[in-house]
Amino acid sequence: MKNGRALCGLAIAFAALWAATPAGAGSKESGPSAADVEKVVAKARAYLKSSQNADGSFSPKIAGPGVTAVVVAGLLKNGVSAEDPVVAAGLKYLEGQVQKDGGIYNERLANYVTSVGVMALSEANTKGKYDAVLKNAAAFLKTTQQGGPDDELKFGGFGYDGKLRPDVSNTAFVVEAMIAAGVPKDDPAIQKALKFLGKCQNLPGEFNDQAFAKKAGKDDVGGFVYNPFDLDSKRDKTAEGGLRSLGSMTYGGLKSFLYAGVGKDDPRVKAAVAWIRKHYSLKENPGLGQAGIYYYYHTLSKALNALGEESFADAAGTKHAWRAELFGALKSKQADDGKWVNAGDRAFAEFNADLATGFALLSLSYTRGK
Repeated sequence: MKNGRALCGLAIAFAALWAATPAGAGSKESGPSAADVEKVVAKARAYLKSSQNADGSFSPKIAGPGVTAVVVAGLLKNGVSAEDPVVAAGLKYLEGQVQKDGGIYNERLANYVTSVGVMALSEANTKGKYDAVLKNAAAFLKTTQQGGPDDELKFGGFGYDGKLRPDVSNTAFVVEAMIAAGVPKDDPAIQKALKFLGKCQNLPGEFNDQAFAKKAGKDDVGGFVYNPFDLDSKRDKTAEGGLRSLGSMTYGGLKSFLYAGVGKDDPRVKAAVAWIRKHYSLKENPGLGQAGIYYYYHTLSKALNALGEESFADAAGTKHAWRAELFGALKSKQADDGKWVNAGDRAFAEFNADLATGFALLSLSYTRGK
């Protein structure tokens, strides 16, 4: 696989890794028991303890401090203390990756990895310990937003850094990170990002004047594409000449609008929810099969949690206790030693067990009832 494609897939995989809204906003009946969740978390922590490097990092060759941030956030969101040895070592490693420009990275994917770091540190920000770091990181992220005429497709989007083309994954990820860092929802940077995301939804009209949206097939209307610039994509181009909607990207787009305060009656939100009802699944990542299945679980859990429907009805009218269903899917895929891994998945980098386990833990945190 070429490096460009690998980075593209990796950025999708990390995209939007944490929620600004509390996990587990449902009733006890809608999700698994606390005891059942704790058993799964304990097994995962045991695996991660054995996998952690001496400097506190996890798989730094994958994306610098990115995987470490995923793991740390996953543990913290499941109630593991910041003083826990695994978490404390991971936090110390992340603190060492803070740069003078405010970013949290070491070599590459500065925008992307900074956002991951923001979300991890925000979970551990008790008594204002990381206030300054989060504020500076948010300021750094704003410098990477695409500018130019506001009618250009790239306007308002975020890519791997300030130079490379933007996409839905990176943009959704940064929106979430900025909100987690305390940026107001009405901040110009967030509103510009929403404008870009609107142009990535297969919903022709007021919010999207792009040619691919006008060619959207019946099965794609309302969903989100990954890369709106890749009109020659062999993977994502549809028979109608448009770009296909993807499950992971649609959940990412939906949660971005909801986190930013866009109402449920907004046509963009309604269209995304309608697409999701038609493609609700825990067996696959719609449009991508098993690729990125743990990342998909994570974006699904955040979006449905933000939507607030404890019993989610699909297009056929079947109601799903999605928290319980997601817990069952995650538990069934956990290995005996506590890890999760998607062995054949290189595009999303889930062949790496540290990353897949971090995604799974983040997803697991949203299965909890109140």
